[in-house]
Amino acid sequence: MNVLILGGTAEARALAAVLHDKDFHVVSSLAGRVAQPRLPVGEVRVGGFGGVDGLVAWLREHDVQAVVDATHPFAERIGANAFAAAEQTGIPLLRLARPGWQESEGDRWHWAQDLTEAAALLPGLGRRVFLTSGRQGLAAFASLDELWFLIRCVDPPEPPLPPRHEVLLDRGPYEVDREHALMTGHRIDVLVTKDSGGSMTAAKLTAARELGVPVVVVRRPPRPATTVAADVAEAVEWVLCR
Repeated sequence: MNVLILGGTAEARALAAVLHDKDFHVVSSLAGRVAQPRLPVGEVRVGGFGGVDGLVAWLREHDVQAVVDATHPFAERIGANAFAAAEQTGIPLLRLARPGWQESEGDRWHWAQDLTEAAALLPGLGRRVFLTSGRQGLAAFASLDELWFLIRCVDPPEPPLPPRHEVLLDRGPYEVDREHALMTGHRIDVLVTKDSGGSMTAAKLTAARELGVPVVVVRRPPRPATTVAADVAEAVEWVLCR
């Protein structure tokens, strides 16, 4: 059975490993936005498909029997393309989506619909911002010249950027003690993050809670309605039932 995993996440790598061990032919597709991505076991392809039509052609050419969209919760375009391609081909599609983060007692969260709204909230919350929303969409913060930003991302971001900033190139998983020290050392008084979910980057939320730092959380974009698995075990069971 040929399975396409739209990946780039820890869950995608874990799923590829399990299915590979069960002798499925798995191809993991990565968007290619990270210079040195963590690679899953098995066959890997990097780069886009050329829109819905390109994905449809690829699925048919490679006789794919199941598609698992295990991309990042904010990877809207590939999610929409996967849904449309599955509709056209009749190939079963599963969305492997880790649950979003939940507020705990002591949290000071402020929800935003997108990065533009998140930027608009910042002047009323703090002056020194820990920006952990990734390197895409940073132009939304470029006009905030009175605020200082610590921008953490995996690869160097491209302009426009806020005029007062420092870039920290790093990737998770992160530990609470380290996040606590980072935020204290840079005198951070507000954190910005997307609702990515999962444990790899959640330590910053714990550190913010302990420090009493407010957090601006960008809500996940809507995804097309399809079958959803909350974890790798559910996804494996779905594939086994195809």
